[in-house]
Amino acid sequence: MQFLFPTFLWALAFLAIPVIIHLFYFRRFRKVYFTNVRFLREVKEDTSARSKLRNILVLIARLLALAFLVLAFVQPFIPQDSEVKAGRKAISVFVDNSFSMSALSEDVPLLDKAKQRAREIVQAYGVEDRFQVLTNDFEGRHQRLVSQEDALALIDELTVTPNVRELSKVVTRQQQALETGDIENRSTYIISDFQKNITDIQDYADTTVALNLVPLQAVQERNISIDSAWFDAPVQMLNQNNPLVVQVRNLSTQEAENIRLSIRYDGQTKPVGTMSIPAESVVLDTVNVSILRPGRYDAELAITDYPVQFDDKYYFAFDVDEKIDVLVVNGSLPNRYLEAAFQGISYFELTTQLSQNLDYSRFPNYQMIVLNELDAISSGLAFELQEFVNNGGNLLVFPSKNAQLATYQSFLSGFPANELTAWEEQVREVGNLNTEEFIFRDVFENRNANLILPSSQGNFGLTNYSNRREEPLMQYRDGNRYLSKYQIGKGHLYLSTVPLNEEVNSLVRNGEIFIPMLYKMAISSGYQKPIAYTIGQDELIEASHETQSGEIVYKLTGDDEEFIPEQRIVGAKVFLGVGEQVKEAGFYQLFLNQDDILEQYAFNYDRKESDLAYYGLEELRSLVGPNASLIEVADNTPFSTVIEERSQGIVLWRWCLALTLLFLALEVLLLRFWKT
Repeated sequence: MQFLFPTFLWALAFLAIPVIIHLFYFRRFRKVYFTNVRFLREVKEDTSARSKLRNILVLIARLLALAFLVLAFVQPFIPQDSEVKAGRKAISVFVDNSFSMSALSEDVPLLDKAKQRAREIVQAYGVEDRFQVLTNDFEGRHQRLVSQEDALALIDELTVTPNVRELSKVVTRQQQALETGDIENRSTYIISDFQKNITDIQDYADTTVALNLVPLQAVQERNISIDSAWFDAPVQMLNQNNPLVVQVRNLSTQEAENIRLSIRYDGQTKPVGTMSIPAESVVLDTVNVSILRPGRYDAELAITDYPVQFDDKYYFAFDVDEKIDVLVVNGSLPNRYLEAAFQGISYFELTTQLSQNLDYSRFPNYQMIVLNELDAISSGLAFELQEFVNNGGNLLVFPSKNAQLATYQSFLSGFPANELTAWEEQVREVGNLNTEEFIFRDVFENRNANLILPSSQGNFGLTNYSNRREEPLMQYRDGNRYLSKYQIGKGHLYLSTVPLNEEVNSLVRNGEIFIPMLYKMAISSGYQKPIAYTIGQDELIEASHETQSGEIVYKLTGDDEEFIPEQRIVGAKVFLGVGEQVKEAGFYQLFLNQDDILEQYAFNYDRKESDLAYYGLEELRSLVGPNASLIEVADNTPFSTVIEERSQGIVLWRWCLALTLLFLALEVLLLRFWKT
């Protein structure tokens, strides 16, 4: 047994006071005359013996009552495994309020049980102690130490949130909050179901802050989730079936059968079909999305799955342009084959200009620019084209046979890309077509068919720097490059080593290659705008910005909320940061003026919580190591008593106080009912 405040033991010296009172307590007697002295002696002897016995018992009761009263102030305890520290304490309690805590445990949501555990932890400490109540939201009001009463109020306000944090980040936040105070006795508690995908506390080593884990286990449930979806092509086309790939995951140990998938867009809900997913597997399904009008679309994929439902819907949004704008910059005469190719596809809007009459400010309006046999490229044009490609544009370059190599080399090195070298007057035939790359992928039904590949009467050489990240699209039989691709920033540079002139190059006569090549180049994109964002991942959203007068404040609005995101304007772009402001999955519109919607975005809940695999008690104990404590308590055990015993040992002051009252009552009974 040990004492929390041993200095109070000096008060045991007051035990001498009852003894002194007992020894010096003299009672005066009256003289009574009796005729028969023998009877008086018998009464006196009997009364004196009983009085002494009563007085001794009263003295013992007083001494014991006073001794146990002193011990109550000394606060004796029987220490447990953990060290007991005296003085004020700083306590941090993390309550996992993520979606997985909505699961049931004995018909009670885990979050309700977690809140009850948190209350009992706070109540197990004293009113002079300080507390932090932390959740997955990481709100500012949860970053400071508060009183016991305020901590209980914060616990009562907790609700389920879409946010989810790795527990290592939680521990860091707890330690940061505890360090803000001047209290040395610090302890942290984590109340969670300890899913495997968020529990990353391995071999906890900090001995200055006690870490206590309170696991809550739910009934194991089956779960099927829509993980993600993406369009197969970077640009969605009008009046065509646009393949949408959907990834559905089975997170249980049993095969899932007859999972129904449906899609809603443009005001209609269409069933896609049913699927069977093997246990712990992923299935990819393709949905053809028919687009009949240009403009903005919001769409929703859904499956039928119980009881976990937060990941059964996947929201996505996309835009469909009415036209793809293409600019052809001619060095001298236009190429009639090039113009015919673009004008033959109604989806393209073609503009042709001479290199001397260019308006650089209009470059961002085009998705693709073609340089057709320019003799030289000025430094100004080179800079604007590099900016165009970096910001997501596609640039196709056909050099002139009479090209001034110095200007082309300076232009290409700025990307950077491999540079043209001297003209080689030699007949060559293309022998290899890269059908694995997007430009020629899925163009030909039979890749092994005998295609008529282009040939040339001559070509420029091309340097071969390893750091230029070149991807050949067509190569000559001798290995020289005919057409190459470079990923530059958010866009692409396509570089031909041969002019487009039919006198030198037969490409324009190979329509089965030339037409799809131009089409796929125009719709390709080095940066594909995300069709959906994930709540809580603090993703940066990019939108177009047009210069306007007055105060510029972008706003996002959803079904039930409207807020101002963080915004940074850079040239013709505005970058938005939503942080923790999006709370509900769904669609959000961006606007400056309420009646003018600029963009639309879709947000989905984080799928981390979809995997309902939990650490068992022994696995968790082995993971965190010996410096962390695992508190396992049966549901019918008073949790506050367990916490109190862990923090203070088995406290005995209550028993001392009870015994004090008992002996005081015994003294009263002796004096009242034992008559002498």
